[in-house]
Amino acid sequence: TARKVLWFLLQPLFYSLRPLAVNPKDPTKWEFVNIACIVVFDATILYVWGIRELLYLVVGTLFGMGLHPVAGHFIAEHYVMNEGQETYSYYGPLNWLTFNVGYHNEHHDFANVSGKNLPDVRRIAPEYYDDIPHYHSWVKVIWDYIMDDNISPYSRVKRVTVENGQIEDLKSRGGLVK
Repeated sequence: TARKVLWFLLQPLFYSLRPLAVNPKDPTKWEFVNIACIVVFDATILYVWGIRELLYLVVGTLFGMGLHPVAGHFIAEHYVMNEGQETYSYYGPLNWLTFNVGYHNEHHDFANVSGKNLPDVRRIAPEYYDDIPHYHSWVKVIWDYIMDDNISPYSRVKRVTVENGQIEDLKSRGGLVK
């Protein structure tokens, strides 16, 4: 349990570095521009205000994306908490502050619907959303993740990349609809 709390606290680090391990790609000039901007901004903060203020920003980011109630959405959106369902919606009051990011199943079903309209998707089609597991508390999501021994940082769905030739082969065998 202590290891999961530590992992959850450091989740922003893992969350940002995961794409480098799971689906690495060559950086473009914009990634280098982004890194340069970050270094210049941080160096300016350090020079003008000092190390304490720079650490405030870093630690604030770790707590804001780590052990913070709203950070429960990272777990609810991407971890298998119940076998057979890989993502969960959250229907609580924090959606008002997070632009309805909790309506995650609705977002996956209708990715082009704006966040402000996702509650309407659930209201229009309750038969698709009311009976599947969902949360009313991101704190409960964090609690379940930390306390349930069956859930770990590896409780994620790992997708495989399929090459174009494999896609055509699957289509020819009736394995893909499109």
